[in-house]
Amino acid sequence: MEYKDYYQILGIDRKVTQDEIKKAYRKLARKYHPDVNKAADAEDRFKELGEAYEVLKDPEKRAAYDRLGANWQKGQDFRPPPDWNAGFEFSGGGFTEKGGSDFSDFFEALFGRRQSGHFGHAVFRSQGEDHHAKVLIDLENAYYGADRTLNLSAPELDSEGHVRIRERTLKVKIPKGVKQGQHIRLAGQGSPGLGGGPAGDLYLQIEFNPHSMYRVENRDVYLELPVAPWEAALGATVKAPTPGGPVDLKIPAGSFQGRKLRLKGKGIPGKTPGNFYVVLRIELPPVTSERDKQIYREMAEKMAFNPRAGLGV
Repeated sequence: MEYKDYYQILGIDRKVTQDEIKKAYRKLARKYHPDVNKAADAEDRFKELGEAYEVLKDPEKRAAYDRLGANWQKGQDFRPPPDWNAGFEFSGGGFTEKGGSDFSDFFEALFGRRQSGHFGHAVFRSQGEDHHAKVLIDLENAYYGADRTLNLSAPELDSEGHVRIRERTLKVKIPKGVKQGQHIRLAGQGSPGLGGGPAGDLYLQIEFNPHSMYRVENRDVYLELPVAPWEAALGATVKAPTPGGPVDLKIPAGSFQGRKLRLKGKGIPGKTPGNFYVVLRIELPPVTSERDKQIYREMAEKMAFNPRAGLGV
């Protein structure tokens, strides 16, 4: 079917007030009324004006129409979204304006159906739009949960059909065990519905703040742990930090740079908790004295070690 640009039909901008819509309609309706204008297309033009005004004069109908978007052009082939009529109800009664029973297929598809030669008045019960927001939390919040206060801004229509920004504050509980990228649904916290319809939902996307020590993959947490050469070579038990608190970590003798040690179930909590992985990073002691130099000289003399042996040099 053909898309109808009701704003263009009335010769007005999409941002005009309800009073301006009424003024534009009355001016054009007087001009094209069939009792006054005897042009061949006057009656069709009058009916088209009545249809546009029927939609735009009511803020709820106007908001529903505006949801189609402003990218459609008059005359383009158009089909309503698949769920457009979901929740729409109709009450009895017909339009009394001249030509009201001859509204277009476009109008009928969006706002009403014929009932005994008339259109029923549409009582809009459309669910409000869902909103999405991103929430940054610390990794530790995923281990213990947290409370957050969110300042939200959302567009809404005022009584004249103008879009304004509504500010509100919402207290949210971040549950224990959330993971990176997870969405938390807050039912009814989105845009209000039309005509008493249910409000939309608010979806919070969880993102972690960058951490100075830990790296996260799904529910697994990684830590690069510095160890001394002798701890890696001889084995040792050392303290290792985790978001859940420090633990005693046993380093097996003969460990090497990059070796990964797993602490099962010590990652982000959940029905199946993640693991905590410690990646060993061997740190060489700095040379700050003559004695330190002597120790390194003795190692060079007494240890048959060539770090480049695998390179064939």
